[in-house]
Amino acid sequence: MSKLKLSGKELRAIGFPEGPVISAAMNVMQKNYKHHGKKEVMELLQKVLASPIEYMNDGVLALIAEKLIVKVEAEIPPAEGLREAGIQFNVFGQEHIEEGAMHQMYTAAKLPISVAGALMPDAHSGYGLPIGAVLATDNAVIPYGVGVDIGCRMCLSIFDIDPKELTQKESYFAREINEATLFGSGGQFDQASDHEVMENELFQQLPLLKNLHGRAWKQLGSSGSGNHFVEFGVVEITEKDEVLGVEAGKYVGLLSHSGSRALGANIANHYTKIAISKRRLPHDAKNLAWLTLDEEEGMEYWLAMNLAGEYASACHHIIHAKIAKQLGRKPVTMVENHHNFAWKEKWEGKEVIVHRKGATPAGKDVLGIIPGSMTADGFIVKGKGETAAVNSASHGAGRKMSRSRAIASVTDKQFKEELKKFGVKLLGGGLDESPFAYKDIDLVMQSQKALVDIVGKFTPKIVKMSARAGTDGDGAKHRSWGKKREEVVGE
Repeated sequence: MSKLKLSGKELRAIGFPEGPVISAAMNVMQKNYKHHGKKEVMELLQKVLASPIEYMNDGVLALIAEKLIVKVEAEIPPAEGLREAGIQFNVFGQEHIEEGAMHQMYTAAKLPISVAGALMPDAHSGYGLPIGAVLATDNAVIPYGVGVDIGCRMCLSIFDIDPKELTQKESYFAREINEATLFGSGGQFDQASDHEVMENELFQQLPLLKNLHGRAWKQLGSSGSGNHFVEFGVVEITEKDEVLGVEAGKYVGLLSHSGSRALGANIANHYTKIAISKRRLPHDAKNLAWLTLDEEEGMEYWLAMNLAGEYASACHHIIHAKIAKQLGRKPVTMVENHHNFAWKEKWEGKEVIVHRKGATPAGKDVLGIIPGSMTADGFIVKGKGETAAVNSASHGAGRKMSRSRAIASVTDKQFKEELKKFGVKLLGGGLDESPFAYKDIDLVMQSQKALVDIVGKFTPKIVKMSARAGTDGDGAKHRSWGKKREEVVGE
């Protein structure tokens, strides 16, 4: 019988990686299996390749197995996995929270980076972290723990105008909302607004952001779709609060809710893919993959996330400035807050990263806005700095049914009757955002009395949202609206 001869080409063909393992395998097999048939040897090599650890104690094949295991360990990141027992976290208004959101939070609590957490009474299921979740981590940021709509924001301007004018001049106020912003997924302005945020050097330093710069500029000052809105309503202050600084009385309020548009969505999805590739987590936890702030990608995400937050803020300020100019009034004050973001904060004397995905910052004396629905009151709140909630509160009433369920279970007649009952004029909007789709905001606020003080109330009167079927509130198609939904909103 002729002696065994092997080639590197033959070993590569059955899956052996490039490197020292090929020559090692050839030498071992040709020396120790020189009188065996090639078919038999190749089958044995495939077995070693498939499970090298099983051959680590083999007197001959261990020399091949060692090199295969070293190669595998060099290419695959170590498995972090989940803790057997997660950190403890507090739940506010648990009776209002669906089981899916609770399960997601229990999973997040088992991450090896988790330090502290809380679940707000408006919580419901999301991607990665549930919406309404707060999670503090050790030197790590979770892109889907922030959410797809990075820096999604509430902004309220209070004007010293008699609220009766909202009824007396309804068409005038409705026109100002329609002309001040643009709704619809993918919507872009024909002529971009100007703002210093677009001059941020990160747009030139990071390739991802450089490619998004032009589109982001054309979307500056737009509002998107989903649960985003711009609305006029009545602000009621029952007594002056030192932090808010507004005298008791009734005012006209302009309230907006939207985020960072396609810019934030692209940042979130790009860095989530990177995080998933770097962390080995169970399938149901993969969207909780993180980046450490010591990693280049983690530092990049942190910078990009903060830029998206500045961009979201700029969008609101442009809308409010346009309307204030038309009203011929400067606001008495402005209250605003992010609720899809991550902050560096102190926790038990140590710096941590606090993710608030659909949760409002509520540190001691920090002001924020918690909206209800298009017919329900919203609230201006002041944080109490409650550590049990990681200095947080809910970001709204929270959904009690999905969009598809809302569309299937609510009729147009019911919807219109509800709007009429509360005296609300709706511009655009659909059944998926009807008041019936949301939890009772008063029950939600009752569940977080220990977290915030109410210092003012906002009652919606003229509401603008993304229209159904790509039309505005009057049924007219907008020439610059895109056809493809490109960001997830409402988280």
